[in-house]
Amino acid sequence: MSKKLRILVSNDDGIDSPGIFALVKSLKQIADVIVAAPDRQQSAVGHSLTISDPLRVTPFHREGVMFGYSINGTPSDCVKLAIAELVEIQPDLVVSGINHGQNTAINILYSGTVSAATEGMLSGIPSIALSLASHSYEADMTFAGKVAQKLVLQMSNIKLPEGTLLNVNIPAIEEKLVKGYKVVRHNSTVWRDAYEKRKDPFGREYFWFSGEYAVNSENQDNNLELDDVALENGYVTINPIHYDITNLKFINEIQFLEKI
Repeated sequence: MSKKLRILVSNDDGIDSPGIFALVKSLKQIADVIVAAPDRQQSAVGHSLTISDPLRVTPFHREGVMFGYSINGTPSDCVKLAIAELVEIQPDLVVSGINHGQNTAINILYSGTVSAATEGMLSGIPSIALSLASHSYEADMTFAGKVAQKLVLQMSNIKLPEGTLLNVNIPAIEEKLVKGYKVVRHNSTVWRDAYEKRKDPFGREYFWFSGEYAVNSENQDNNLELDDVALENGYVTINPIHYDITNLKFINEIQFLEKI
């Protein structure tokens, strides 16, 4: 009999989000699950770490049952702290999500969901980030939970290269309308930044981000190799993200700087 998988689950929407509840419910059918997640909303914090404030770990109960550990830090804090202090045996997998809102293109850079999985990868643990393409907390997470379970069961057949994790996005449509799975690369879509100027009750000005995320016009040619395009066309997208931030092609061009 094969041993049961040990999975560490985190997210960036907070430990009380519907997404993480759906993920844990699905994964507990096939694995032992430990949860370490932020105590509040931490979307778009990227890979930030808490270094100037203490981190506090609090048991969190859901429906009267111990659900996991609530931590007053970022998603990366949660995964680092869990691996270092909260788990007795290193997990077989780190799974982050299910995020409310897609993490495609430039969103990958900002995403706390992806960063939690990245922290698992940096610790030498195979890692997956999962996102549903809907920001609604009323969205049905049932199919997304099934996707998570299917992918976890396939991980034994995948040898992820060093520095690589899987970033998965799921369309927010009925399961019967999903066309299948697509292995993709991320596209070049960026945010069109905008900020609303407002005033607080004391008349002081402040700004609230209100940018627009729109798929670039050059990607509207139905290129299903691109994450946003495949997702919009009803596919679950799987993007292998590789972290090596050196521009290797440019190194030779600036060798002359060694002699200035």
